[in-house]
Amino acid sequence: MIEHAVIPCTFERHSKAILDIFNEVIRNSTALYDYQQRDLDSMRGWFEGKEKNEFPVIGIENSDDELLGFGSYGTFRAWPAYKYTVEHSIYIHKDYRGHGLGRVLMQELIATARQKELHSMIGGIDASNTGSIALHEKLGFKHAGTLYQVGFKFGRWLDLAFYQLLLDTPEYPVEE
Repeated sequence: MIEHAVIPCTFERHSKAILDIFNEVIRNSTALYDYQQRDLDSMRGWFEGKEKNEFPVIGIENSDDELLGFGSYGTFRAWPAYKYTVEHSIYIHKDYRGHGLGRVLMQELIATARQKELHSMIGGIDASNTGSIALHEKLGFKHAGTLYQVGFKFGRWLDLAFYQLLLDTPEYPVEE
């Protein structure tokens, strides 16, 4: 395991590093079903949305304060009855994948979701991403279904697998 610290990310300190990670993933993988690289202005809006909705952006830095990866969650669906459910994502810098950092980030996101009294975490994972699927299964996520051929990238159809973790929170859910 790489020496690291788990930290909250901010626009001022981390937007460029997060942008670099996002754009590498967009260019080279199916972890994001996106074609166009993002720009710094999009990061401002992304961070503002996270802050407005009180969604975490959690990062991992090494001893040189380099961002090695980050994770967050956000709205699953925009109707009130879904208020206890979030969809999460984690991304690791290409040079640091396979060192257990994704597990650390997921555990932090799960702990934060419990603290926020959420009940269900959803991960939408490209069905060919066996590493991410294995990580989710090790953390107790269950396969909740696959949507076939819903994405098209790199000249092929992509299947999106959904993994779900049910939390023991909130103790007293309400309808409001």
